[in-house]
Amino acid sequence: MEGLPALLHGFEVALTAYHLGLMVAGVLIGILVGVLPGLGAPNGVALLMPLTFFMPPVSAIILLSSMYWGALLGGSTTSILFNIPGEPSSVATTFDGHPMAKQGRAAEALSLAFLCSGFGALAGVITITIVADDIAEFALRFSPAEYFAVYLLAFCAFIGMGGANPLKTAVSLLVGLSLATIGMDTVSGEMRLTFGQDELVRGISFLVAVIGLFGIGELLATADETEKVEGIRARVRLAAVLKTLVELPRYWVALLRSAAIGIWMGLTPGGPTAASFMSYGIARRFSKRGDNFGRGEPEGVVSPETSDHAAGVSALLPMLALGVPGSATAAVMLGGLMIWGLQPGPMLFQDRPDFVWGLIASMYVANLVAVVLVLATVPIFASVMRAPFGLLAPLIMAICLTGAWMVSGSGFDVLLAIGFGVLGYLMKKLDYPIAPMVLAMVLGDKAEDAFRQSMLISQGNLTVFWSNWLVGSITTLALLLLAWPVLAWLLRGGVQLSRRPAA
Repeated sequence: MEGLPALLHGFEVALTAYHLGLMVAGVLIGILVGVLPGLGAPNGVALLMPLTFFMPPVSAIILLSSMYWGALLGGSTTSILFNIPGEPSSVATTFDGHPMAKQGRAAEALSLAFLCSGFGALAGVITITIVADDIAEFALRFSPAEYFAVYLLAFCAFIGMGGANPLKTAVSLLVGLSLATIGMDTVSGEMRLTFGQDELVRGISFLVAVIGLFGIGELLATADETEKVEGIRARVRLAAVLKTLVELPRYWVALLRSAAIGIWMGLTPGGPTAASFMSYGIARRFSKRGDNFGRGEPEGVVSPETSDHAAGVSALLPMLALGVPGSATAAVMLGGLMIWGLQPGPMLFQDRPDFVWGLIASMYVANLVAVVLVLATVPIFASVMRAPFGLLAPLIMAICLTGAWMVSGSGFDVLLAIGFGVLGYLMKKLDYPIAPMVLAMVLGDKAEDAFRQSMLISQGNLTVFWSNWLVGSITTLALLLLAWPVLAWLLRGGVQLSRRPAA
């Protein structure tokens, strides 16, 4: 394997006392972020990012990615013990995880969740290790037309495969693209949509938007919906973990199937949330114990947890190799790369192999650290959820507003964060997906630049997006995904019509 020497060098970078300390700190912060209501992995990464501006990029990405793994595991803890998903991708875990806990099998449910999460993450990082060089080498053939086609594919995949209402997803994307145009036009130098406000000349910081949308918005929604929370107390003992580990091979089909689904949904812009729901639905459909799903079936925990973490890890590969994030958290990290002065894409593998392979190597170690730490600290972090929400809410709001101010030391950013918080609350109440908006804000400028460069090269001829088999196939696939909701509706209508009895 060509990447083996690079991976071994990555382990030399990752396995230092400093980076191991960052992994432990990141995982613990992430578990707390996943447990606290109103916070989540994208917001946690955005809040931590200003602290990384003065760190080496390798150290910064190790800290943020470790926090990400911890947040996913923290979300699983609250899903099982409190029936409250700390992360959107943990919703499917509540279906069988909480019934298991109510039946006195909380330790088994938690052990299954954490061990399967580790398996899914390992499957994802092995996939990244094997295919990273090939994808980066393949992407070196990309011209502006190919890059725009990839960005278009990312946008259309959210509409066709995201799981939310396609029209609402499209609206969310268009709002994000509109917000991405605010500020100075990089081609003409003219100001766009600033309305005479000097603060908008530099554009809207995606970090401020994420803090508002995912942090303040989720907090407002939680305050609107929360009731008195009574969780199930649990302590995960080593004997329970070992017993679950011995029984895990019984679910080998679900493990492999869910890992494959998660990896695919991570490499495409489906993301962990869609992966967990898809994995749960397929498991329920094909399992011999399908009728028991929703009543405390262990396979109902194995499938979404494996797929969730496989997708979360795999989502980092298109971010690194193509500059296209596969999840909302990966989109925030993509913005971080640009802030640190790194240009995501195939040249990143050649120019900064220490960064890429240091990150990949850290995934092996950090996910192991995350599983061990979350097993050891379940009672501690679960007790946080028993604190009155009236005490937690002001603390979380203060953290979010402080994080918004830290981005550039501007009071205007604090007001923007509050505005995005209200927008995020309204979107959640009206069932509009937020992740497509964040993706569009991060990729909007790059997609626009690639499109305009393609138009300049082709003298305004749109056939440039079918000028060779590579760009043509990507563009065609993007348009098919865009049209898929309509095609699926027509196909369903045709099937129903064919099943009608003859007159």
